[in-house]
Amino acid sequence: MIDSHCHLDFDAFDIDRHTVLAQCQALGIKRIVIPGTQASTWHALIALCDIYPQLHFALGIHPYFLDNFVNAHLLALDELLLAHKSRVVAVGEIGLDYSLHTSEKIQMHICVEQLQLAQQHQLPVIVHHRRSHNALIRTLKQQKFEQGGIIHAFSGSLYEAQSYIELGFKLGVGGTITYPRAQKTRKAISQVPLTSLVLETDAPDMPINNKQGERNNPHYLPLILRELQALRAEPADEVQYACLHNTLDILANLSSNTVQSIND
Repeated sequence: MIDSHCHLDFDAFDIDRHTVLAQCQALGIKRIVIPGTQASTWHALIALCDIYPQLHFALGIHPYFLDNFVNAHLLALDELLLAHKSRVVAVGEIGLDYSLHTSEKIQMHICVEQLQLAQQHQLPVIVHHRRSHNALIRTLKQQKFEQGGIIHAFSGSLYEAQSYIELGFKLGVGGTITYPRAQKTRKAISQVPLTSLVLETDAPDMPINNKQGERNNPHYLPLILRELQALRAEPADEVQYACLHNTLDILANLSSNTVQSIND
């Protein structure tokens, strides 16, 4: 398994990060992708991935962290994407969150700038959304974005899912599907092509059902997989295999060496 979205660099893991990673390895979670969220943490994120070879990084500016944004951050992102072109797996976490007080215009500007950088560097994107599906789908079409990526923590309708898939995106399947009340998302995830799904936890956020109020952990990924297998008509092994290879297919620099390492 690969956790395609986990913020293992956050300070919530400072006390036991090494133990968490050992637990993941024992459970068959062989790779973890850590999306960047703000310029001030990019170098520390890269350094963390230098220490642990099972970790991979994306670099981006999350809509949550725009209070200290300056245009120089986009220049720095451009430089880092070039400097680490053989390692960075995506531009992200980028996106639009219309539940925030941050200006929608500012969010859109920074999102579009990052889409253009991803296009320039031929990298996929990892996309955050909240109350913004229509705006995101429209923007991706307007930008003629062709690199694809992952719609992180997808929680939308079947129609919205199909719109993203047509644009070349995979859907991030996380803890949302473990909640019986999430009927719309569970239905969509059960009906889209299996080739469109990747696994994620978003740890330390987005706890799974019955773990509310606790720190979310990447070692809960098998529980999300089990719930996905229950929703799908395909054999369980086929679902697991597809999620693994969908992740390898959509993210950059997760090479055949990764497959060999996972098989070993």
